[in-house]
Amino acid sequence: MTHINIAGLEVGQEIGSREFHLTRDSLVRYAGASGDFNPIHYRDDFAAAVGLPGVLAHGMLTMGVAVQVAADWIGDAGRVIDYGVRFTKPVVVDAADGAILKVVGKIGEINAETGDVRVDLTATFNDTAVLGKAQARVRL
Repeated sequence: MTHINIAGLEVGQEIGSREFHLTRDSLVRYAGASGDFNPIHYRDDFAAAVGLPGVLAHGMLTMGVAVQVAADWIGDAGRVIDYGVRFTKPVVVDAADGAILKVVGKIGEINAETGDVRVDLTATFNDTAVLGKAQARVRL
């Protein structure tokens, strides 16, 4: 059970931030779990051949990692009742250094009547937003 007092929340208030280090190992594990073995997610030669700047993190991996900020804040991932994003830019995962995905969550909307809060998530890689309109609705 969450102990967040809805009356103490304000639109624009930051609820948390986190950096996630994605590596090629992260991509391999995600591919195995999801069944998405598209070679753009693990082969530099293939990514280059199709015009990409390098091996890309799976979009759904990026999306899944970003919502963790909201889940951590609410304390129970089961309280995330809706979540959506628009994919705007890729996350290129370097073979040696990986990629750092920075995520910040802020209160976007409060519905005191229903106890729902919209958390707006900003996910950036190399100071560029990689998700647009990333919003998680959570139930307090």
